[in-house]
Amino acid sequence: MQTKKHIYIYSPSGAVRDKAAFKRGVQRLQALGHEVEVDPDALTSFQRFAGDDATRLAAIHRAAASKADIALISRGGYGLTRILSGIRYRAVAKAIERGTQFVGISDFTAFQTAVLAKTGSVTWTGPALCEGFGVEGMLDDIMEACFQDMVAGQGEGVGWSLPKRDVAASELCSQPVRLKGRTLWGGNLTVLASLLGTPYFPKIVGGILFLEDVGEHPYRIERMLTQLLHAGVLASQKAIVLGHFTEFQLIPHDKGFKLQAVVDWLRTCVKSPVLTQFPYGHVPTKVVFPIGLPTDLMVDERDAMLYWG
Repeated sequence: MQTKKHIYIYSPSGAVRDKAAFKRGVQRLQALGHEVEVDPDALTSFQRFAGDDATRLAAIHRAAASKADIALISRGGYGLTRILSGIRYRAVAKAIERGTQFVGISDFTAFQTAVLAKTGSVTWTGPALCEGFGVEGMLDDIMEACFQDMVAGQGEGVGWSLPKRDVAASELCSQPVRLKGRTLWGGNLTVLASLLGTPYFPKIVGGILFLEDVGEHPYRIERMLTQLLHAGVLASQKAIVLGHFTEFQLIPHDKGFKLQAVVDWLRTCVKSPVLTQFPYGHVPTKVVFPIGLPTDLMVDERDAMLYWG
C-alpha cells in the first residue's frame, strides 16, 4: 500500500540547470503516489544560485510554512552557507515539530548543521530531487526504498558490510561494538569544515560523526580532517563513519597517496573506530538517515548497523 504524502520542492542552493531532471523527479514522486508542490522560485536563476539570497531565504521559509510532510531540495551545489544568518530557525523548528521533514544532500549539510546547532531539531540526509529522482534510466532501488520508508515513518536503521581491512585495522572493530543513544551528525566534509568556529557548528561530544564528499582530492580530504582533528572535534566522537568520496583524480605526483592512505592516517590519530563504505554520498545508492537523532551503532566483525528506530 502506497503512503501518499505532501512533498514541497524548493531550491535553497544552486540553480537548477537540468530542467529535464527536475521534471522527471517531480513526475516520479507523483508516480509513487505523492502530492508534489513546487515552490514558485524553484527554477529561478541568479549567477550560480537559485535566486539571490533574499529569494532563497524566502523559499526556505515558504517550505517551513507549507505544512508539507517532506521539504525536499531540488539540488545541492553551493549557496546555503552565505544565508545561514538570515534563516528563521524558530520557524523551521516549529515546522519540524509539526511534522515536516527537511531532506537533502551535499550543500544541505550547512542547513542541517545550523538547525542542529541552533535548535537541536532533527533533519534527514537523503537524495535531492534532481540527482536522486530525476536521473535518467531506472531509479536506484535502495534509495527509493529508503526514501519511501522514511516518508511512511518506517525507517528504523541501516546496515552495511564493512571491508575486511576495517576489521583488520582496529581492535575495536575485531570485537563487537555497541554504542547506545549517540547523536548521529555530520554530512559533507567540505561544508562541515567551513562552519567550524561559527555559531552554526554544533557542539557534539560522544557522537557518531558521518562524513562524505565529492570532487576533493585525498590530500584536501586529509587537510579538512586535520582541521577537525586540531579543533578537537574528531577526538570527542565515539565513532567516525565514512561514506563515499568520489569524482577526484589522482596524479603521478601522489606516489601512492590515495584515499586509503588518508583513512589509515586517520586511524592513527583517533582512538574511536573509523568505519568505511557506508552507503551514502554522491552515488546512486544512498540510504536515508536522520541528523541529530540519538542512534545506536552496532559492529560485529564485518556487519555494521546504525539503528534509530
